[in-house]
Amino acid sequence: MADLRTKYLGLNLRSPLVVSANSLSQKIDNILAMEDHGAGAVVLFSLFEEQLKEGKNNSPYFPNAEDYAVNKSKYLELIRQTAERTEMPIIASLNGVTPRGWVEYARDIEYAGADALEINVYFIPADPHLAPESVEDRYLDIVRMITGTVKIPVSVKLNPYFSSMANMAHKIHMAGADGLVLFNRFYQPDIDIDKMSVVTNLEYSHPSEIRLPLLWIAVLYGRIGVSLAATTGIHSYVELVKYLLAGADVGMCASTLYRHGIPYLGKITADLVQYMDRMGFESVDGFRGAMSQLHLANPTDYERSNYIHIMEDAKWNI
Repeated sequence: MADLRTKYLGLNLRSPLVVSANSLSQKIDNILAMEDHGAGAVVLFSLFEEQLKEGKNNSPYFPNAEDYAVNKSKYLELIRQTAERTEMPIIASLNGVTPRGWVEYARDIEYAGADALEINVYFIPADPHLAPESVEDRYLDIVRMITGTVKIPVSVKLNPYFSSMANMAHKIHMAGADGLVLFNRFYQPDIDIDKMSVVTNLEYSHPSEIRLPLLWIAVLYGRIGVSLAATTGIHSYVELVKYLLAGADVGMCASTLYRHGIPYLGKITADLVQYMDRMGFESVDGFRGAMSQLHLANPTDYERSNYIHIMEDAKWNI
């Protein structure tokens, strides 16, 4: 039987298929079902500092803490219960705002029993006067604060918009992060042209969205000393295998569970095993990174060559 075991953030996982942060993990029964159907780990739904603050919220845009479905005490209790009732690693997800909030709630999450912490820096630099180095420093300061506070592994869920992604990944590693999650899907608004209003809705990911994280995982694999997690676009074993071939330690999914249900994890896992048997791979480690750019003498020339070939093919197929 194919060996699916892998390591992520220094944690031992029975499978590289991980459930990313989503609302299904608000219920412990769902988390237990995820484990039963083969998940290697679960990232709990991301909790925002606005939800964690006790009492009245000063902003008119946010409810008071007690009005949220899940607040700080409930979130920490969920961590405690899942830590007691599951064998797979439980990774908490935190989206803070203030230095005090990042540090205080990261410490509380560690004490509650989470095996690791994923920090989600949801920040869109819309100020035209904000220098790019200030944006980078914001991320790096948060990483240093948290890794200087907790002893559990810390991963950073990045956006893909840094001008020098590889350099930023290296800086985050040097700031103390144990892993990178590529990439954060910023929810982008739409416009209703009849109602003349902004529409905000959640769209599920599509397999075609793996291209960007696939590229950067292939670039970063073996070049920086952190775990790499791929998220976005995993709807079958095919996308998971592609991410692993590029060099990911794990692949994270969520949208496909909304579409097909939690038991679909079992199908992806079974299909992964069949693929490995068909290809003669005895373990995930046996093919991880086989298609990464680490094995190329000149990755830049390779990328430009592919780009030229694609544009030439498009020209003749019009």
